[in-house]
Amino acid sequence: MAQTYSIAVLPGDGTGPEVTAEAVKVLRHAADLGGFGLELTEFDFGGDRYLRTGEVLPDSAAEELRGFDSILLGAIGHPDVPPGILEKGILLRLRFELDQYINLRPVRLYPGVETPIKDKGPADIDYVVVRENSGDVYTGSGGNSMKGTPHEVATQEMIYTRFQVDRCLKYAFDYAQKKGKKARGVGTENTLALVGKTNVLTYVWGLWERAFHEMGAAEFADVRRDYYHVDAVCMWMVKNPEWFDVLVTGNMFGDIITDLGAMTQGGMGIAAGGNINPEGVSMFEPIGGSAPKYTGQGVINPLAAICAGAMLLETLGQDEAAQRIEAAVKVATGTKLQSLAAGRMGYSTSQVGDLICELMS
Repeated sequence: MAQTYSIAVLPGDGTGPEVTAEAVKVLRHAADLGGFGLELTEFDFGGDRYLRTGEVLPDSAAEELRGFDSILLGAIGHPDVPPGILEKGILLRLRFELDQYINLRPVRLYPGVETPIKDKGPADIDYVVVRENSGDVYTGSGGNSMKGTPHEVATQEMIYTRFQVDRCLKYAFDYAQKKGKKARGVGTENTLALVGKTNVLTYVWGLWERAFHEMGAAEFADVRRDYYHVDAVCMWMVKNPEWFDVLVTGNMFGDIITDLGAMTQGGMGIAAGGNINPEGVSMFEPIGGSAPKYTGQGVINPLAAICAGAMLLETLGQDEAAQRIEAAVKVATGTKLQSLAAGRMGYSTSQVGDLICELMS
């Protein structure tokens, strides 16, 4: 009997529903070709619901979403809702409550896509960032005293437990071992590089570094270990991106370097990411945001959402279906689309979804 997966769909705000519709279209086609089933359930979490009801996220949401095999998210962010309300109340809350402690961000330049880095191509920009997604300064530990006075004090604490560090490193080592460059047949060794700041942030990054080398030596002798300071990585992501295979880092550094990586791979319109709980339910999304100025025009690029769908399938174990989607995207960017920019693709949003389905068949 064919495997059937239950998928929660959160289209969200702005152009989120438009790009999500194309991702769902491609997912359904991939399922038909792959001989497995999808049961999709849509949720209306986002700005419109908040403006209508005053509720950002029902208290029952996380528990209900735990019952699904995976989650596909469109975009969160509404022009009529102050910044932070939806982002913290939906995205961060779900990440924490569902314990999606890995943020996985492939940085991959597809054929035909322009990069601002001179003389670099798809063979050079092809690596993955594993970002710890549950700790660091994002936990909200800190506060203000004497607020509004010249003596105001603000604190925001970077906090990590050994448990959080170890489970992130375990995922990253496993990923490098199974899906690093050697595993993909494009290099001579699988490499995992820790990105930190051990020369200044000695407590937190001293813990990361010790745990990194202890785990690597004991359990992953076949994975080469490197270390880079985060400021150096920002330079090398521009100058020598071909050096990288799999990078692992904390929440704040990961937030910064993955956006830099996205720009080198052609911009937010092609970047996809996953918020992953390897033991639970994971959530996949395009990185570009809700782009409200393009809402309803049918001109937004859906490829990031489609690539997020491919990541979703890969995490469910449907590697062949995921590879089929990615191969179709490469053909589309390399030979069909005029640009990735909204309104300049040479295709409408829905036509891009149709094109990917056609190229998959």
